[in-house]
Parts: sequence; structure tokens; C-alpha cells
Amino acid sequence: MALLHPFTSLLLLLAVPPSRAANQSLLPPSSPPAIPALPLLQALQARAPGSRGWRVGPASGQPLRYMLNLYRRAADREGRPRHGHSLGTNTVRLVRASSHGGQPWAGRWYVQPLTYRLEGQPEAEHLHRATVVYLPSLPLVHGRLLCALELVATGEAPGALLSPAARPRHGWAEADVTPYLMPGNSSAGSLVLRHVCVRAGRAGGRDVPVAPSHPFLLLYLNDTRAGLAPPAAEPRRHRRDTGTLAHDLPGYLQEQGGEKSDCSLRPFPVSFAQLGWDHWIIAPHRYNPRYCKGACPRLLRYDYHAPNHAVVQSFVHQLVDANVPRPSCVPYRYSPISVLMIERNGGILYKEYENMIAESCTCR
Repeated sequence: MALLHPFTSLLLLLAVPPSRAANQSLLPPSSPPAIPALPLLQALQARAPGSRGWRVGPASGQPLRYMLNLYRRAADREGRPRHGHSLGTNTVRLVRASSHGGQPWAGRWYVQPLTYRLEGQPEAEHLHRATVVYLPSLPLVHGRLLCALELVATGEAPGALLSPAARPRHGWAEADVTPYLMPGNSSAGSLVLRHVCVRAGRAGGRDVPVAPSHPFLLLYLNDTRAGLAPPAAEPRRHRRDTGTLAHDLPGYLQEQGGEKSDCSLRPFPVSFAQLGWDHWIIAPHRYNPRYCKGACPRLLRYDYHAPNHAVVQSFVHQLVDANVPRPSCVPYRYSPISVLMIERNGGILYKEYENMIAESCTCR
């Protein structure tokens, strides 16, 4: 689906009276609110799991808490990716396992085969890294439950015990399984593991056998579709030729200053709860794309980052022909937004969408 420029449709949204927007949450379930014509909301609507009565279901519990912690490390409350804490990819997908049934407990031992199916993954999503997340140790009343993961042997890959890739974080351990899922591997369409646990403690302990939570698979992906933030993008550098004409004009033109500009950022928050989407969009709770509004100054200073064409247009309006319009107040710099959501199949998805929040204004 082609994404529009982040603010080409903003006027349509501004045309909706505030009273109408405030009352959208009071609409009956049979009449879902209309989706505002903002590109992020259009992109998210394509992923909507279903009606307002759709329930989170299996995405709750430990997988959801883990992804929330991952999101909070990567983004702030407004959804902006944190500086210096990149995930290295623009997409992280949590895949839940399907168990093979049967009785996993045999005395002290718990053995459960698990299969992670990867069919149906979009071709535009390229695998960068894959890990299986599990709890290596769980407290019991009379001891502990110690767990490990074992790769089930296939035609080309022998069975092997998976070691944690790094020191466990908040009790969680991650085992790297990237080599087994890379393109060209015969088992790349699925991953079969064995979850093995043993009760360690006093022999007389009578802990009730409780099945530990299934490990889950994390896919770190680079989604190459339009509108998604490029992974590990370098900081934007301003072109040196922007505004150089104004900078090189005689000093007295800059010293005169002129009228103070009203051109500035204005807030425009959209609540996901107001749209009826808060049951599947986990974070952030609202989207504030912001917009630029106000009059541009008569003299565009160098630090205003206006292009040379806007400087010339301003002079033509003042000195040659007043019918030539003055430059318009528009966004100059954007930032991406990170969204954590629940997919139709109960999985959890993290995505970064580029150019979705206006950060500064200029005149063009």
C-alpha cells in the first residue's frame, strides 16, 4: 500500500470539528469511527486484527511483558526511537510455539517438543537475527525448576543443546538460532526444539508439577517496504547549500531582522482508544504527528534552514511582485515512530515507521 506524505491529508483531519472527534468513543460497536486520513493510521489499519470485540487472547502474559520491556528500551512514551539504543532493525516479530501434545512430565523431568512455523512471512522482511527466549530458572516452593533448550535433529542439522547468547536479562535468556533459519537452510520454514526442565531441590519436596511457559521465537527483521524506517539509519546531516544565499547577502539585510515569525510546531494528538484500537495497539497510547502553522518572516535567516528558492521567493514578493506568494510554513525535520501491536494470529510485532512526527518547521 503506497504511503502518502505525512501531512498531505492533515487538512482533511483538521476539518473535523473537535466536538465530533471527542464523541467518537461514544459510538455504538456496530459503527466504528472513521479512520483519519493520516498515513500512519492508514498503514496500521491494514494490520487491524478485526472488530472491536476481538480479544488479545494468547498474546498476554510473559511474551507480552517481554516485548513491552523491549519497546521501552527502544522508544520513549511518545513512540520516538531512543537515541543510541537502536535494535539494529525496523521490525521485531514474536512467534509463539505450537506444542506436540502428550504428557510432558515424567517424575522430576519435563520434556516438551515445540515447533515454530515461519510460513507466510512477508518476502520484504529480511531476517537479520533470530533468538529463542526462555526462562532458565523458575522458583518453586521446595527448590527450583531448571530449564534448557535442545535443537531437534533434522536431515542436515544434528541435535544440539542451545547455549544462552548473553547473560540473562531480568531472568530471561536468549539462545541464538539464526544459522538454522537463514535462507537456503532446508529447515528455514520451521524450527523444532525440545524444552527440557528438571525439578532441583529436596527429594521430599511435593511441588505440584506446573508447566513452565513456552519459550518464544524473536525474529529481528529488516522490512524494505516503503514508509518503514531504514535500520540503523545514520543521523541526518543538513546540506550546506540550504540558506547560503541568505547567509551571503549584505550584513545589513540580516541585521534588520524583520517581523517575528509565527511559524511553529502545533500539537495534534490522536488517541488509539478513541479509534477503538487500544485492544491491539499496545504502545504508544496516542499518536501526535504535529504540524506547522504560522506566518513566515520577511527575511529568512541562515539558521532557519530555508532553501535558496524560498529566500528568492520572499525577496520577489517584497520587492518585485506582491502577487507572488510568500513562502509557506512547512515541516523541516521528521522523526520515526515505533509501534508495538498484536497481530491477527496472536503474535506480537514491533515496527518503526519513518517520517511520522514533525520535529521542526521551516519556510519553503
